[in-house]
Amino acid sequence: MNWIYLITAGLFEVVWATFMKLSHGFSKLDYTIFTILGMIVSFILLAKATKSLPLSIAYPIWTGIGAVGSIIVGVTFFGDKIGGLTWVFIALLLVSIVGIKITTS
Repeated sequence: MNWIYLITAGLFEVVWATFMKLSHGFSKLDYTIFTILGMIVSFILLAKATKSLPLSIAYPIWTGIGAVGSIIVGVTFFGDKIGGLTWVFIALLLVSIVGIKITTS
């Protein structure tokens, strides 16, 4: 169950980062509220996950999910341009996240 908390927390990190972009520097109240709610949910779920998962495992996975997810949202919805070599490093980040999960007992 803690892995589900952790993965969901990472997805909510993508949610709050996306809404933060849409809030235009917290100048749009509705998106600002969604940003704060996303942060709260993400942090609560991360806290639940770290009750039994080591911080040295949970935090990198949480941030990795947030990083890769934010890149995907940026490219898909905001038209961000990512170079070919950058995609290689994004793939390495994904491999690292999966590798951490696989090698954790």
